[in-house]
Amino acid sequence: MTAVLRTVNRVLIGLVGLVLVVLGGAVLAVGLGLQPPTWWLHQGPDDVLLSDAERTRWRDEGWWWPVVIAALAVVVLLALWWLTAVLRRRRLGEVLVDTGDGEGALLRGRAMEDAFATEAAALDGVARARVHLTGRRTEPAARVRLNVEPHVAPATALRHLTDRALTHARGSAGLASLPTEVRLRGVRHRPERVS
Repeated sequence: MTAVLRTVNRVLIGLVGLVLVVLGGAVLAVGLGLQPPTWWLHQGPDDVLLSDAERTRWRDEGWWWPVVIAALAVVVLLALWWLTAVLRRRRLGEVLVDTGDGEGALLRGRAMEDAFATEAAALDGVARARVHLTGRRTEPAARVRLNVEPHVAPATALRHLTDRALTHARGSAGLASLPTEVRLRGVRHRPERVS
């Protein structure tokens, strides 16, 4: 289902882009003096898309400007929603686990993220861990953020994560590999007054 939505999204983006490029190029060509076909919206560089009569036709109506502003606001909100949906990195919904019988089973991505993060947070010197799975369900990848206590060396925290939590996550899902990007951040404690 996700692949179908991704394909539809790409096709729609391509069509909208093509229409905008063709219309913009045609208006630019007419503005530079190229003779347009007789059915085109405007006929020359001095012609306007909307005449004074067309622009001012509804101006005196009380409903006109609120409707125009509301419609434009809806268009802007939909465009922003679509942009954030396209740019947002998607979480992996499920991971295909090899059961050894040729069938396989599906593991919820959120369950694997939670188990991985819980085990990573339990490591010595790790204050907090976040795990985000990306990629495809047959080839997942992980992004891990660790908040490390000041007394722990980053190399030690990374080695413990790799040897324990990452190895367990990869083994429990039956994955040959689980490429992982790890970001370490030191925890800052508020100073305390000692009396």
